[in-house]
Amino acid sequence: MTTASVSLGASVSSQSRFMQLALAALLGIFVMGFVGFSHIDAVHNAAHDYRHSMAFPCH
Repeated sequence: MTTASVSLGASVSSQSRFMQLALAALLGIFVMGFVGFSHIDAVHNAAHDYRHSMAFPCH
């Protein structure tokens, strides 16, 4: 293996990890935004019950 192929592999791995973290963050923001401000009672209540079951204070 040459130095160029090693550094290219590290770069791809780093970019892949960043993309995974970015997509996970966007998904989390979408879910929290949708559920947290949802006017659909079933969605909001399900999230509320889940927060309580995880011992997370929500109010």
